[in-house]
Amino acid sequence: MDLKLLEEIGLTQGEVKVYLALLRIGATKTGPLSATAGVSSSKVYKMLDRLERKGLVGHIIKGEIKYFTAMEPKRLLDFLDEREKQLQNKKAEIEKMLPELEKTKSLTNGKTEAVLYEGFRAVTNFFRNIVDELEAGETYYVIGGGYGKNIPKLQRFFYGHHMRRGRKKIIVKMLANFDTKNTLVKTTSKHSEIRFLPQYLITNMEIVFYKNKVFIAFWTLEPKGLLLESEEAVKSFSTYFDALWKIAKT
Repeated sequence: MDLKLLEEIGLTQGEVKVYLALLRIGATKTGPLSATAGVSSSKVYKMLDRLERKGLVGHIIKGEIKYFTAMEPKRLLDFLDEREKQLQNKKAEIEKMLPELEKTKSLTNGKTEAVLYEGFRAVTNFFRNIVDELEAGETYYVIGGGYGKNIPKLQRFFYGHHMRRGRKKIIVKMLANFDTKNTLVKTTSKHSEIRFLPQYLITNMEIVFYKNKVFIAFWTLEPKGLLLESEEAVKSFSTYFDALWKIAKT
């Protein structure tokens, strides 16, 4: 049983221990529960209180003593439904804030020339921005398209990315790495032109550019990306791209 999943849906590690202990031993006082769960008695009350508010624990009073019990495991689904409603509400609130946030960002345009991003989510967010910022029929360019080494979730990400891009009919003109010739995710073929770089040019670095943006992604175990907002940089990489396009193979 993957207990990490319970943490991923919003329980703390301590709450997971307490909840599972209650499932095993049934209605109990805090003393035996603390010992079974391996949680200090000073913390168990706080965890029980949070679990009750999440609808996963209940209590009864016998002779002025409080006994706690785990609710049915199916209540985890109710907890998830409630979390989903809360997230939807937060999403709606964020959507209302976006115009003001965008206005705030526009005040700094032209001041930031380079930004470094670290971590899988931060780096892949750039590709989400591509789909948000480009319209149907517009093109972005890729030099060194690939999936890095030992990053299996990168292929899954690009499968979804190209699906979203394809639905919006955004075009990608890609110089992919030679070693991806038979492994490119199938959604890459939507609204695309693809050629393959020679094997001696393969690296874990991918260069993406469009409009006034150049993004250099390093697909390592802990990905990093450098964003340049510069029309001159885009022109330089466009020239580089055109030269490589001539020697690349279909």
